[in-house]
Parts: sequence; C-alpha cells; structure tokens
Amino acid sequence: MNAWRRNQPFDDASARDWEHAAIATLAREAARSADTHLLKLDLPGFPGIAFYFKDEAAHPTGSLKHRLARSLYLYALCNGRLRAGQRVVDASSGSTAISEAWFARLLGLSFVAVMPACTAPQKIREVQALGATCDLVDDPSEVAARAAEHAARGACHLDQFGLAERATDWRGNNNIAESIIHQLAEETAPVPRWIVCGAGTGGTSATIGRYLRYRRLDTRLCVADPAGSAFARGWSSRRRDARADATTLIEGIGRARVEPGFLFEVVDTVAEVPDAASVAAAWRLETLLGRRYGGSSGTNFVACLQLAAAMRERGERGSIVSLLCDRGDRYAETLFDPAWLSAHDLDPRPWWTTLDRCIAEGRWQEPCGAER
Repeated sequence: MNAWRRNQPFDDASARDWEHAAIATLAREAARSADTHLLKLDLPGFPGIAFYFKDEAAHPTGSLKHRLARSLYLYALCNGRLRAGQRVVDASSGSTAISEAWFARLLGLSFVAVMPACTAPQKIREVQALGATCDLVDDPSEVAARAAEHAARGACHLDQFGLAERATDWRGNNNIAESIIHQLAEETAPVPRWIVCGAGTGGTSATIGRYLRYRRLDTRLCVADPAGSAFARGWSSRRRDARADATTLIEGIGRARVEPGFLFEVVDTVAEVPDAASVAAAWRLETLLGRRYGGSSGTNFVACLQLAAAMRERGERGSIVSLLCDRGDRYAETLFDPAWLSAHDLDPRPWWTTLDRCIAEGRWQEPCGAER
C-alpha cells in the first residue's frame, strides 16, 4: 500500500492553478505589447540601400530584453521550475534585470538582480524602482557564480546566459526575426541583404540565424560586437574556450567568455567595433532619429554602415535591418556624459568625422590611428 502511494503522480492542484494563471498573465501581456516599430532611414550616401531599425526600446521595459525575459519566465514555468511565492534571480548587466524585475512584479514574485557594480547607475535605480533587490558584484566575472549561490538557497535561476537560445521559439511565435520579416513584407526590398545584431546572451543572434534558415531566406546575419570580444574570437576560430582579449565599456554585449547560447554556425560575419566608434554612433543616432539609444545600438549602426559601404562598392541594392536595443537615457551619466567619457579615455570626435562622411558619401574610412 505504501509503495503504491509513493508511485502515484504528484498532483498539487493549487500549484498547477498558479502555473496556469501565471502563463495566462504572460500571454495577455504579450498580446498587449506584441510588436515594436520598424523605423526606416534613407541616408544620402546610399541610394538604393534602405536602412531599417527595429525599435526594441519601445517595449514596456525599454529594451530588447523584454522579449527574452518573458521567454525565460515561460520556460521556467513550463519546465516546472518556478513556483508560487518563489524568489527569482538572474545575473545581468542591467537591461535584462530591468525586464525580469518588471515581470516578477507582474507575477507577484520577488526578484534579485546580480549585477556588476560598474553597471550604469540609472539601470540600478530602475531595477530597484520595480521593487527588486540588486546584489552588486565588484568583479563582473563573478556574477554567474553569485546568482548560482542564490539558486542554491532556493531561488529560481532564470539563467539568461545558459538558456537564452533555447527559451525562445525560433520557428515563429512572434519572435523578433518573424516580426522583422512580416513588417518588411510591403517594402521595396522585403528580404533584407543583412540583419545586424549584437551578442549579449547569444539568444537574439541564434533566433535570427535559425529563423532565416528555417524560412529559406537569402538574408545574411552579422553580429556586431566590441573589438576583441569572446564572440569575435570564438567565431573566427570556432573555439568555445575562446576568451576576450579586450574589455569593453559597452554594456550588454562584448562578453569576456563564450556563453552557452553563442551559436557561431548561424552567423555569416562578425563586425568588431571599437568602443569610441560605438559611442560616436549612439550620439549620431540621436541626431538621425530624434531620441537616444544605448551603446549597443551604436555598435549595430557602425556595422550597418560598413556593410552598406561594401554593398555600394559592389553596386548592390537592397535593405539592411538592425536593432535599437535599449533607451539611451539609461546612459546619461556614462556614454552621454563628456566628463565620464574623458575619465575613461574615450574620444568619439574622430569617429564622428568618419560617420558623417560615410552617411553623406557612402564610403567607410576609419580615423587615422584608430584603435580596435
């Protein structure tokens, strides 16, 4: 009798009811914020080449990571890892933490964000304003280990770096790639030559690269990352033990190690962008679009211009799509503060000349003596 009872399936009706309610809450939220604008830019130096920017900063939590956070919560719920009343934890440099804290509040859960102490102050404030706790770590390489410590004490570890590439449905379900292709359907170049994105967790590049192959599209994928990043080193060598040979001040991308979600095989090329160029491009995007976006958006813009210049030289026409990753007001005290830039020996001025010439004339020429 006792053995028979031990073999009966676990059936906690109240736990399953909470799971169902949480998943329904996430589904309703997805319907309310299902898509973001695709902004079009026509630059004078590139006749016949259209630039499109997916404005992911328009999400309720202000960044591309809104999609990822929703997917991570769904993944935890559908795998039976997240329970009512359980604390949630993840390691993040800021934008993911903001989105995860927002969803935790939506679901009535407490959230701990393990963040590098050097994270932009505004990001830390936004996480705290959502009722979450920030566990700040002096050594950025230790954030994953600290998050694991919280998980060992009973928290549900969302694990963006370990699970990003599998938590998102890359075949469809309104993922970012499907959204882009759908929005381009009525444009003059509905199948873009290139899509450009960065490599934070690797989830976005994995989703886009897989989807392009699944749909049998000729679009190529470019990962734009800070110069010397682990993704760049690993992609060129196909070594998963690759390490970055440079540090970056561009938050959210430019990982020091190859993360589990980095799928090199679905990426066609990597553009390595110096930090000063990324900052300069972020400033120029404000001029072109009328609002501020973060440094990774600048990184993407540099790669777009480089790809477009090569297309123009070959006489090619078509479109290039990239992402506007997060709101620039989060970096008012860092990337958009001249004193902060000076203190970190970042001078965007030589790159402004390069960017302005490229926008006007369609030719890419790096500043003399520019460091990578």
